[in-house]
Amino acid sequence: MSEKPIEDNGKAFLVLLLPISFLIIFLVTTWRILLAVIFLVIGFKLWQEYQWQQWTVRVNPIFHQLVRENQGRLTPMDLAIRGNFPGTTAKRYLDGKASEFGASIVNSEEAGQSYYFITASILGNILDSSEPVKELPTQPVTKTARSLLAPLPPTPQEEELETESLPQPNPESAKRSLEKQLIFGSLIQSELAKRLNVYSSTVYKRRNDPEFPEWSRSKDPDGIAWSYSEKTKEFFPVEEEG
Repeated sequence: MSEKPIEDNGKAFLVLLLPISFLIIFLVTTWRILLAVIFLVIGFKLWQEYQWQQWTVRVNPIFHQLVRENQGRLTPMDLAIRGNFPGTTAKRYLDGKASEFGASIVNSEEAGQSYYFITASILGNILDSSEPVKELPTQPVTKTARSLLAPLPPTPQEEELETESLPQPNPESAKRSLEKQLIFGSLIQSELAKRLNVYSSTVYKRRNDPEFPEWSRSKDPDGIAWSYSEKTKEFFPVEEEG
């Protein structure tokens, strides 16, 4: 009775030993080939990485120029069109730069994936008067450029000065100073942020959105919609039809 379990264990050991023996023989006879294949794969990966690094060095000037032109906002399409290479390659490049510089990535249905690279000059524009000034009264702005260039209404301090029989301010000088601030009825980013009583960075992030006019209308004290001009980098009131 005790001989049968020993015989079964011996057969099971032989069944397990045969594949191991074949594997050892295969490795002994082909180890040189396997080692050569491993070295070839490693060498190919290193060559691909070297080629990518050389390519990125050539693309870096294009990337830096686009960052300056677009004020830090880039999409893979922008880089692919300027550099004349596939969009997947542009996305891989921007992903690497976003990880390197800590850029923020925003996904939208209209513009797709956008990368925001913040430089010192762009950060200065965003932080310029970023806190909303609540103690200053909001000046009304009409929907025409001519009304925008009209003299400002007198403040309470000016009325007190008038009661003291001080000389009246020259309307022409007041008009000229306002013309310097509002050129053809336009506002810069920090001025519009003060008017809408929001942070300048909020205006910066929303200025290219299609819903920006309606959003600015809801924030404007006079219910005026504003649009952004990429050419002049300024904000203009939207003329309503009718």
